[in-house]
Amino acid sequence: MNAVPTLVVIGAGPRGTGLIERIAANAPGLYDGPLDIHLVDPFPPGGGRIWRHDQSPLLWMNSMAEDVTMFTDETVRLAGPVRPGPALDAWAADVREGRTDPGPDVAADPALRGEVEGLGAADFPSRRLQGAYLRWVYERSVAALPPTVTVHEHRGRALRVTGPRGGRQSVHLEGRAEPLAADLVVLALGHLDAEPDDEQRRLSGFAGRHGLVHLPPDFTADTDLSALRPGEPVIVRGFGLAFIDLMVLLTEGRGGRYEDGAYLPSGEEPVLYVGSRRGVPYHSKIGYVRPGERPPLPRFFGPDLAEELLNRPEPPDFRRDIWPHVDKELGYAHYHRLFASRPERTTADWTVFEEKYAAAEPGSTDLRALVAAAVPDPADRLDPAALDHPLDGIRHHSSGAFQEATRAYITADLERRHDSGHSEDLAVFLGLLSVYGQLTRFGDIGEWWHGFFSYLASGPPGPRLRQLLALSRAGVVRFLGAGTTVETDEERGVFRASAATVPGERTEARALVEARLPDPSPRHTRSTLLRALYEDGAGATATGLLAVDPGDGRVLDRDGRPYPRRFALGPHTAARTSGAFTRPRTGGPAFGQNDATARAALTFLRDLAVPGDAAGPDD
Repeated sequence: MNAVPTLVVIGAGPRGTGLIERIAANAPGLYDGPLDIHLVDPFPPGGGRIWRHDQSPLLWMNSMAEDVTMFTDETVRLAGPVRPGPALDAWAADVREGRTDPGPDVAADPALRGEVEGLGAADFPSRRLQGAYLRWVYERSVAALPPTVTVHEHRGRALRVTGPRGGRQSVHLEGRAEPLAADLVVLALGHLDAEPDDEQRRLSGFAGRHGLVHLPPDFTADTDLSALRPGEPVIVRGFGLAFIDLMVLLTEGRGGRYEDGAYLPSGEEPVLYVGSRRGVPYHSKIGYVRPGERPPLPRFFGPDLAEELLNRPEPPDFRRDIWPHVDKELGYAHYHRLFASRPERTTADWTVFEEKYAAAEPGSTDLRALVAAAVPDPADRLDPAALDHPLDGIRHHSSGAFQEATRAYITADLERRHDSGHSEDLAVFLGLLSVYGQLTRFGDIGEWWHGFFSYLASGPPGPRLRQLLALSRAGVVRFLGAGTTVETDEERGVFRASAATVPGERTEARALVEARLPDPSPRHTRSTLLRALYEDGAGATATGLLAVDPGDGRVLDRDGRPYPRRFALGPHTAARTSGAFTRPRTGGPAFGQNDATARAALTFLRDLAVPGDAAGPDD
């Protein structure tokens, strides 16, 4: 009697859940017979670590409820069947109306049930509520599997995957003597912890010698913040989403509250001195419903151009070969909307402009001259370099002057991002999503693009920036500026921060927090599983991401050859996608990746060459 073919999925968060959904969708057409799926994760399936129920209810998602879905639609490029399902806001409505089971978390938690009752499409849900939605998606996907497919859940960590290149694999679990035997393994690990790099070790050593506090890059929700004492200054490096979480946990999380736009301290807050490379927070999430026609994307950076660039004899350089096309695509989205919504700001006929824009070489002086002639006010033009460096060349004579200027900058950003009169910003956002969908095919293109995308398209909800303004006015948060650097003073035993924006200003503190995610590279990953893969020959990109085939997610070795029985999906891979979740009707490249991996896995299991191979010896 042959053993049942076995698939082991390591990681039961959103990516693992999405893979199960795609296996359920594709199995009826590709796979006929029994199959065991083993799902390995120390956290509950669906939400995984980041979206688990056991975290502060003060922490929000970074997307509106209507902008989060786990289900495919006709805009997704995939070979498998489309299986529609509700976005988060529609799911909450179904729960309210009794059309669907809310799941155990909502049923057992009155606060979570209250959030479901009041959730609107444009609200920013808590991460706990998103976890409840993900658990519901997971259970629905498991229920949709053919009756011959059985899912086994293992609440623990996978430590190593071993096995010959062409034979069955063994997945070794923490606390389990016998490994799981697998015909195929898929890594869907999500974000991972990392060991500190040389600089972080140096800073921690300095802190240890002088009795200071140094918190290295980490997931803020999992960080012990108790060492940050009330009233004391804390230097914070990083002005992205990790900072927003830190801000929330050290203010509202310590008993402070907001009334009529003002922050009323509890007295338990430290004073946060925050700086970064840019010196300003990420741009606010756009806060209006899409007006008018979407730009027709992709227009200048689509699948055909991506294929042409990928087929060149030499690998394309991002800045030289790819960025000019990205810049032209984003510009097209911007001007398409500007000409339609504010024609008085332009001097040309759109049809004529579009034709000349299409003919101009990406990044050329002709293209810049065309835009300058048709859009007279530089403020109406798209300038990615200026957006990326908003404080370049700006200097303030005092910290007080800079606080006022930064509050004015944040206020202006909030007003613009909530004003549909500037809907070209939303068009650029859609352009960024379209571009990201193409760039997943190029593997590791460096960190700049991902940071630029996050800064423009993945910033905090507007209410969080309004809270930041209130905290600034209350003196709980103070801004350091752009190009923030931190020095150590052995004689005085303090950290000292300065920034180019306010020359001569120095801030001393006995605590330093690195408000950013850990480095995912193999040099620093704390994942024993990934370290073991690299030791066994798995390839890594120049910036340290796991090398995978962008077509189906198979892990590649150092020579670029795919492992037949090992796949990987998610942010630790070279084929990472934009953000954790997908907006409905935006093409969701992560859905396409999940689909391709599911189909490749099912086809492989179906086509095992020798009957009984699933139970046979290594080949």
